[in-house]
Amino acid sequence: MGLEISIRQSGDVTILDLRGSVIIDAGESELLSRHLRKLLANDLRKLLLNLAELTRIDSSGVSVIIETCVSIRRKSGDLKLLSPRERVLEVLNVLRLLEAIETFDDEAKAVASFRPLGRFAKP
Repeated sequence: MGLEISIRQSGDVTILDLRGSVIIDAGESELLSRHLRKLLANDLRKLLLNLAELTRIDSSGVSVIIETCVSIRRKSGDLKLLSPRERVLEVLNVLRLLEAIETFDDEAKAVASFRPLGRFAKP
């Protein structure tokens, strides 16, 4: 099964639901990268990647996540992960990404964890 991406909003947080697998051979990482670049070009600052239904990820997919995280943090935003499972969780653990990118098992808590943006936002 290839990668399926759906995009939705929860307040000012953009949520990408990823289903299937992100592997370089089939070009899914490029598909994910294109979606994320388009969102970043529109000044996206709060991104939650829902990985609950992502079955596999390889180094190219991980690279896309890291690049997106760095780009969004340069804009004073943040990227967070939701519900990585099984093989995906193993890869993220081995690469120690869960130490660098905040991860949640509950969507409502993940969305609430994003701080308000703007000049008068409370810390």
